[in-house]
Amino acid sequence: MTATPPRIKLLVIDDDPQSLELVSETLSDNGLHILTADDPESGLELVRRERPEIVLSDIVMPKMNGMELLGRILEVDPATDVILMTAHYSTDAAVEAIKKGACDYLTKPISIAVLRERIDKLATDARRRQRVSQLDGELMDSSQFEGMVGRSPLMWEMFAQIRRVAPHYRACAVTGPTGTGKELVAQALHKLSQASGPMVVCNCSAVVETLFESELFGHVKGAFTGADSTKMGLFEYAHGGTLFLDEIGDMPLATQAKLLRVLQNQEVQRVGSLSARKVDVRVVAATNHDLRAQIAEKRFREDLYYRLSMVEIKTPALADRKEDLPLLERFFIRKFAAQYKKPVESLTPRAQILLARHSWPGNVRELENVIGHACMLVAGEAIDIADLPQYMRQGVAAAASAANPLPASRPASVEGRLSFDEQECRVIEDALDRAGGNQVQAARILGITRDKLRYKIKKHNLR
Repeated sequence: MTATPPRIKLLVIDDDPQSLELVSETLSDNGLHILTADDPESGLELVRRERPEIVLSDIVMPKMNGMELLGRILEVDPATDVILMTAHYSTDAAVEAIKKGACDYLTKPISIAVLRERIDKLATDARRRQRVSQLDGELMDSSQFEGMVGRSPLMWEMFAQIRRVAPHYRACAVTGPTGTGKELVAQALHKLSQASGPMVVCNCSAVVETLFESELFGHVKGAFTGADSTKMGLFEYAHGGTLFLDEIGDMPLATQAKLLRVLQNQEVQRVGSLSARKVDVRVVAATNHDLRAQIAEKRFREDLYYRLSMVEIKTPALADRKEDLPLLERFFIRKFAAQYKKPVESLTPRAQILLARHSWPGNVRELENVIGHACMLVAGEAIDIADLPQYMRQGVAAAASAANPLPASRPASVEGRLSFDEQECRVIEDALDRAGGNQVQAARILGITRDKLRYKIKKHNLR
């Protein structure tokens, strides 16, 4: 049974008791848990203790102004939606507030209708995030397959292929870009094959060319200079199990010929020995190279290629399965939060937008490194832009614009508005393009509701 999400918490900070009372009474029937503080320090302490989803704060207060308080609140929890209030509107102050992370900027005396509308929208978004977080957790548990995470059609197809192939294969090629999890595929094949022996790994790019045969097939004492004792090769170690040959495109041609013979006869001959030994080994060969191109360049044997690629499993690039990005983010956040013993739970919408806009040339491995880096640095429960690696922070202004649109309570200058709107249009168009025109998916990429996305599409007259 799905648990009922906790009530959304709203914290109101104002040194004017009448303002506190008015706001509390106005919003008392909105289904919110309302907290109040009459000074910034008390408010900040409530933020640390209660972790409200929404904070409504006055700007002009003793000891600490609203702008400084805004920065302190977002240091505690960057995911907090902060609305600033003031009786003295200034376009420059409004723009500064948005740049610092405020989600709205209201002028006193505040219209009751406007206040209700703003808070209702933020509360709806917060409830949606709660539901998405809960559902993502449940979905992630059901979207894992032998250490791999995915619910995209490309991943489901790959999982199904692994299940079908695992009980029967003798040789298998796993191809795909660097960082897409080829070794995880090999591990899944080995486990599901129910082999009695171990899985042994050989990184072909790390083996010295002159020692390749000795590494794979073993040698007898005195077979060559330095062979002071008899050594068992990796094929014999893997007897009854699986040998994973990573980066097989880097294997020398002479060794490729002997590997082909082993695959055909299931026999190995140690270097310097006259007798052959029977082995029962499944072979999984992985590469990020185009082996057909290497065949054309006479750098890879065509007969070995066909022997290995009788079964070929392709691991998709992360850029081709962007719909798996939120699941993978949550998976790695869980992993590193446990590893570093930190209460990290999520990404802020701004950070999500940055990650969604990235092309991920390093694929899942790059994402894992980025989330690991962020979890190490983050101080609160939500990873923000500042926690991400330096190279990820390009386009921060555009991402911040999408997550924190300019408030409509008072118009800015025409020049400022056009600059902001152009940035927002670019971010929305990019999200729609990445989602293939699907508004639900584009809204998820932007970290906003579909209704909010539709409003912005209509507002900017986007197709």
